[in-house]
Amino acid sequence: MAEIKTKVRKTSVDKFLRGIRDEKKREECHQVLKIMKRATKAEPKMWGTNIVGFGDCRSAYASGREVDWFVAGFSPRADSLTLYITGSLDKTMLKKLGKYKVGKNCLYINKLEDVDKKVLVNLIAKSAQRSKAK
Repeated sequence: MAEIKTKVRKTSVDKFLRGIRDEKKREECHQVLKIMKRATKAEPKMWGTNIVGFGDCRSAYASGREVDWFVAGFSPRADSLTLYITGSLDKTMLKKLGKYKVGKNCLYINKLEDVDKKVLVNLIAKSAQRSKAK
């Protein structure tokens, strides 16, 4: 079985964030860093080369394969800010969140100002609780 490529790295989260060229995206990442740190009550770590993850959990695929993963995380992609939410997304909260796109366990946000930050904090915190309870 192939080994997962996205693992915890010893690289600095701060150095990674300082390296984001787009000033607005860098500022949004610092805001999300604070939100996720508060919501998960965990310190950030680099996962792979471009994901900032918070907390530790064991994630299982439908195939039964299990991997070490993070409770919540984010990555500044070229077209959007990608938020990884592992404990499932609360549909009621999503209705109140604002403008976003959703993937299986991801939120894609073009601009942080497009979403309600209080709802985002609650969404991440609730997801983190579910993830830790598994």
